Amino acid sequence: MQIDLRTVSIKPLRNTFDHLVRRFGDKPASRYQEGSYEIQADANLQYRPSWDPEHELHDPKRTALVMADWYAFKDPRQFYYGTYTLTRARQQDSAEANFDFVETRGLLAQLGDDDRRLALEVLMPLRHAAWGANMNNTGMCADGYGTLITQPCMFAAMDNLGVAQYLTRVGLALGDTEALAAGREAWINDAAWQPLRRLVEKTLVTRDWFELLVAQNFVSDGLLYPLIYEQFVDTRLGARGGAGVSLMCVFMTEWHAEMRKWIDAVIKTAAKESEANRDLLTGWTRTWRDRAVEALGPIADKAFGTDAAAILDTITQSFNARAAKLGLDL
Repeated sequence: MQIDLRTVSIKPLRNTFDHLVRRFGDKPASRYQEGSYEIQADANLQYRPSWDPEHELHDPKRTALVMADWYAFKDPRQFYYGTYTLTRARQQDSAEANFDFVETRGLLAQLGDDDRRLALEVLMPLRHAAWGANMNNTGMCADGYGTLITQPCMFAAMDNLGVAQYLTRVGLALGDTEALAAGREAWINDAAWQPLRRLVEKTLVTRDWFELLVAQNFVSDGLLYPLIYEQFVDTRLGARGGAGVSLMCVFMTEWHAEMRKWIDAVIKTAAKESEANRDLLTGWTRTWRDRAVEALGPIADKAFGTDAAAILDTITQSFNARAAKLGLDL
């Protein structure tokens, strides 16, 4: 028997969906484009919501920021559900390996009692700040307009839930359940934590969702993560036998570096849209930066002692320079 093999080229009847053809032309679309562009519900919404009758259910006027095209906020990470979940699954596997390595090698035994106590005092109340960030990003997803921005907000909400869970595991590794209870008590009653708690509560009642995005994802995270996870965990604790804590917090450091790419792209795109947007973003950023620096001051004092002012000032100046590169004048 003889078998002849030949190649048959089958031309597809269409390259992609019509709404993507109108935006990108008649060519094959990427999975990111198919899962992100032109899918915001904006018609046949029936009744206006009773809790906010001045707006439609999905309404771009829920923020003072104005965009000609709400699909201008392209995510440099190209995250849609598939790529996001695959990325986080790999990071979860890496994090589990880090926790196992710390436990089997006894790395936490290298941390002195005073530094262990300090790590718990600084890190455990932040579980509640991460929960606030989870709630805020969920709110941005609910009130925002355009899938390119609401989709990453929902991802960020789940990521912050993950941060809170990793901090819980750090607390259990360092001090068992009593450490978690002590962190909650500090968040509620310790005077050093009340400015940050007040800041979180102010963000929870901020109605303009894009201002909330600036306050939470750009300003608060942009100051807190370098202060806590870079300067305190990686640098200060790392030099005092805290390599195990640093390994257990790798996700937070990596996540903030990745998240920064997205939020910087959002701020830069919005600022380039118009002078009015730039002025609005500058005002929001300046206001929330000053609040965040004030809120982080007592925590920096607790974490760094006499070095606190210099470290917090360095981080603030670095944030100002970052904002300037995005077109804001602080």
